Amino acid sequence: MTVVTLKKGEGRTLKAGGAWVYDNEIAAVQGTYTNGDIVRLQDFDGYPMGQGFINANSRIRLRMVTRDAEAVIDQAFWERRLRSAWEYRRKTVDTSSCRILFGEADFVPGFILDKYEDVLVVQSLSLGIDRLKDGLLELAVKILAEDGIRVRGVYERSDAKEREKEGLEKKKGFWGETFDTTVQITENGVRYFVDVKDGQKTGFFLDQKYNRLAIQGLCRGADVLDCFTHTGSFGLNAAVAGAASVLSVDASESALETARENARLNGVEDIVEYRCADVFALLPELERQGKKYDVVILDPPAFTKARDSVKAAAKGYREINLRGMRLVKEGGFLASCSCSHFMDRELFERTLAEAARAAHVRLKQVECRAQSPDHPILWSGDASFYLKFYIFQVVKEM
Repeated sequence: MTVVTLKKGEGRTLKAGGAWVYDNEIAAVQGTYTNGDIVRLQDFDGYPMGQGFINANSRIRLRMVTRDAEAVIDQAFWERRLRSAWEYRRKTVDTSSCRILFGEADFVPGFILDKYEDVLVVQSLSLGIDRLKDGLLELAVKILAEDGIRVRGVYERSDAKEREKEGLEKKKGFWGETFDTTVQITENGVRYFVDVKDGQKTGFFLDQKYNRLAIQGLCRGADVLDCFTHTGSFGLNAAVAGAASVLSVDASESALETARENARLNGVEDIVEYRCADVFALLPELERQGKKYDVVILDPPAFTKARDSVKAAAKGYREINLRGMRLVKEGGFLASCSCSHFMDRELFERTLAEAARAAHVRLKQVECRAQSPDHPILWSGDASFYLKFYIFQVVKEM
């Protein structure tokens, strides 16, 4: 087997628990290989460090598969990985719709597999795993069938930009037989239409499942402002929980059309008003109008996807949270989140504190949450921890 040797003093992230080796950390490659092959990794002194996928097209030269340098990586190996991932979900989340595989956090690098009722959506983001995709999907269908889950269809959403960094073309389409790609799911008692073909990511943001549930108790009888609603999920949870009124806002009219369908599906179309607007422009306008809400929800898209734009992103988060806090009634609640990995918890908390000072309010923390357990956070695998979600009671400064 081809052997990759680290430079002396390199591999610090890997040794701390990470899963990647970058091109500038490698001293030598002994043997021949084809991109996507499994190779052995050793430290500068020959100490064995495991095995991983190699790809000379990517700055991430090696994606670790196992720390066992002698492990036999065959179909049985991958079946153990998939069974372990599914058993973990069965014990930690509602599996009617959930993420079955979360890439490196489930030790299946670059492979995402989501389940929407009886439909699977796959996203392959690395060359090595792309070559194994068919076999992994066959295993997933087999394992689910053993639990009485008959998979109606599989759709591939390997259309993310990350594939280009691996030297792969974007790919999208059916794996096997065609089927209706609009899937109806139920989560927290709320029903949704999910478009697995053209929806965001793989069709729906499953990672906010229990954060959406957490706001339900705050919204009974409340006037709610739901910002960056996309297809309506937070606002629908508020309405189904008994909100008096919900204003859900998004800049995408097509997303709002789906949100309206979801509102009709749940019988709350008379409670939720949908408005197509730029949230950054709307919040100051609502403030000028003297509007106040019992609950304000801020669920923006990632303002940064790179370390060098974090400073600008922090200004954006500060602005929307400042405006959001000013729109909360005395003693009301603010739910605010960031889904950017680069906006770490410490920076996000500091940004929220700055916004509170500028708004002349005090924040009582109700909850501090992260992504749902089907998107596990692998300690020392920093990229797996990305979603920060806070609920505060907003009170006047004393």
